[in-house]
Amino acid sequence: MKLLRRPRTAAVTATAAAAAIVITSLTATGASADDTDAKIKVDLEDATDISDRLYGLFYEDINHAADGGLYAELVQNRSFEFGPADNASYHSLTAWTVDGAADVSDNSGLHENNVNYLAAEAGTTIVNAGYNSGMAVEAGEPYDFSVWARADANANLTARLLDADGTPVSGTATVNAYGGEWMKLETVLNASESTIDGRLSLSTDAAVDLDMVSLFPQDTFLGRENGMRADLAELLADLEPSFLRFPGGCLVNSGTFDPDSRQRFYNWKDTVGPVEERKTNFNMWGYNQSYGIGYYEYFQFSEDLGAEPIPVVQAGVTGCGWNEVATPEQLDRLVQDALDLIEFANGGVDTEWGAVRAEMGHPEPFGLEYIGVGNEEPNSDGYEAHYPEFDAAIREAYPDIKVIANSGPDDQGPVFDRGWDLAREYDADLVDEHYYNSPEWFLSNNDRYDSYDREGPHVFLGEYASQGNTWWNALSEASYLTGIERNGDVVDLASYAPLLSNIDYVDWAPDMIWFDNHRSVASTSYEVQKLFSTNAGDQVFASTLEAAPLEQPDIAGGIGLATWNTAAAYDDVRVTAEDGTVLFEDDFASGADSWTPTGPGGNPTGTWEVVDGAYHQTELIEDARSVAGETDWSNYDLEVKATKTDGDEGFLVMFGVEGTDDYYWWNLGGWGNTTSAVEKASGGGKSTLVNHDTIIETGRTYELRLEVRGRTITGYVDGEEAFSVVDEQRIEPLYQVATRDEETGAVTLKVVNAREEAVGTEVELEGSKLRKNGTVTTLACDPGCDNILGAEPVLYPETEKATGLGNEFTYEFEPYSVTFITLQPTGKN
Repeated sequence: MKLLRRPRTAAVTATAAAAAIVITSLTATGASADDTDAKIKVDLEDATDISDRLYGLFYEDINHAADGGLYAELVQNRSFEFGPADNASYHSLTAWTVDGAADVSDNSGLHENNVNYLAAEAGTTIVNAGYNSGMAVEAGEPYDFSVWARADANANLTARLLDADGTPVSGTATVNAYGGEWMKLETVLNASESTIDGRLSLSTDAAVDLDMVSLFPQDTFLGRENGMRADLAELLADLEPSFLRFPGGCLVNSGTFDPDSRQRFYNWKDTVGPVEERKTNFNMWGYNQSYGIGYYEYFQFSEDLGAEPIPVVQAGVTGCGWNEVATPEQLDRLVQDALDLIEFANGGVDTEWGAVRAEMGHPEPFGLEYIGVGNEEPNSDGYEAHYPEFDAAIREAYPDIKVIANSGPDDQGPVFDRGWDLAREYDADLVDEHYYNSPEWFLSNNDRYDSYDREGPHVFLGEYASQGNTWWNALSEASYLTGIERNGDVVDLASYAPLLSNIDYVDWAPDMIWFDNHRSVASTSYEVQKLFSTNAGDQVFASTLEAAPLEQPDIAGGIGLATWNTAAAYDDVRVTAEDGTVLFEDDFASGADSWTPTGPGGNPTGTWEVVDGAYHQTELIEDARSVAGETDWSNYDLEVKATKTDGDEGFLVMFGVEGTDDYYWWNLGGWGNTTSAVEKASGGGKSTLVNHDTIIETGRTYELRLEVRGRTITGYVDGEEAFSVVDEQRIEPLYQVATRDEETGAVTLKVVNAREEAVGTEVELEGSKLRKNGTVTTLACDPGCDNILGAEPVLYPETEKATGLGNEFTYEFEPYSVTFITLQPTGKN
């Protein structure tokens, strides 16, 4: 056997920006198995079929992912409907400037869903600035201009493109409005110069009403009208997704049920039909949606990607900061909306909603197979009552449609269990799990799905991500995906979230793809997703890893007191070492000089003061902390008396505090005083180690004690044990899985090394004979590296030819790397 090492000076002959794949040859040097630190054994005769739709996309209009993003429209507020959430009688000129006389009016507008328009006088010029710094236009490219206009007398409308200084970057084009009725006018503007801060200018020589002012590049994805921005759509297509989940996310279950509100829940019926007849909406992320990308466009885009569409419908209960439950009448309408959606997707042209689809340009059914009911609601009694109504109606009308329930926004706990219990009771086809956890959680939970019931509902991992955008985050996600593939018989679908973020309008991070008005960049997490999704395989082999476990240090660090949307008083804090030595003691009789108020990012939050011999935090804000002690403390008891004085939750007792982003806390009365838990923060990302059912009463003083021994944490409330948990989060020596592609017969061994040292590994692939030649694709970088918008990517795959492989070989897996070794069976070309 040979120990194969990747060449350290492989020549890169193409730029990383072009997603270069480097083809070189691995150099082999002689070595024995004694030089290795690990052994991977794969049984090629023991294979299990896995989902053929394992990897897909979750798309939500967050971070301006639609308008100003994937939707190729360059004009912002084209219908003059953008405005605040709480003002029904607004007149909006968002993104527009006016030179002359013009006012927004709602008197006899273009459509009942689009009532606002601009009434402009003769000699007026209006200019739209688009998104980001302006509109990105490219010299030599054509742009489709259109406008709906109404003029009693002839009105000549002259359009052209400008840069930010007002210099023309195109010729002019003129269209004519007349006759006193609304009419759509269209022409083409050809850019003569390139600019990233372009503007659309429109002038009139007579009084005219204007609406739906639009500028679209002709170069959209697959040339679609009203289509997708090409570079972003191509990045998504390159992932070869098997499904597309849409439109959310919190967009599904946020907003009011009032259909006339400007901040209503996402109703798919608002998003179909001609674009000029679609309502705008102000979403929970704080910006307006034009609904230019609507359900028809989502279904069409799914088809263009070769992906299964998975729409998610409102389940009659709001979440994500909202708190409404549908009335019986509203629920009936929502259930019918879900049935109508299936008809829109699959119904014949002789059905009501199938006819709408056909009129929009797609007479053939879209072939919908799945529908999701709700998003993260199992903590609400409304969801428990309403889900069965949807389930029963859908199964009666469309028995072949797979119904997806959900388990809430965390990976465990009472809300999670409640969602799963409901799904099992009604025999849901899948349960949509969501969680955003620390890299250490993903590295430590590779076996999460090993013990899941294969006979119950299957898993749709609809939203997940490590909390950050560096290579360390992506590496942890890669480690987790080896476990997802190993359990691809029960995890049917998985999608990273969120997908897209405009760099100037960030609501949530991390994200898979970052962009502005003219550039885009694939994050390190994107590169991991692409490598796995384009090499998913159809079967997974039984495999084992033999390696000495890595030693885990004792939990160590200082202490802290904290609150979350709660006011509390703390007293009589005492830290005692295992041998009885008192490490710290404070009854606050002399103030709080030993304590340092802090918060996220190290910035002090809350109001901390000593009152009547106790340490009070009095503001009802999130995440107010104060810390004390030394980072080398370990194996200690922490005692404190705590009294809640006001607010929604309970106490946060911190221990193992190593820094602002690295600590543990005992969260008593968390999540709106519904449960308690021990959480671990690492690099700012938190994960839950254990839940228990303590609820905190206002005005009552609790005696709390934590015992920290090695990596075991035990908590006591008023002398009674509340929990005991071992922090088993750890980095394994390697993470591995092996799969086979049924069409080609190729076997791919996928190995993740999250350690700072290379790991020499003996590999045995037992069973059918494999060729000695193969390919090795590697992603490797320092833990903190990231692909940054506007800079050359630092992480991209390198593919190399390799010899000396076959059924037995040794290989040195680079530090902080993901490696795919692909081998063909003998007899294959």
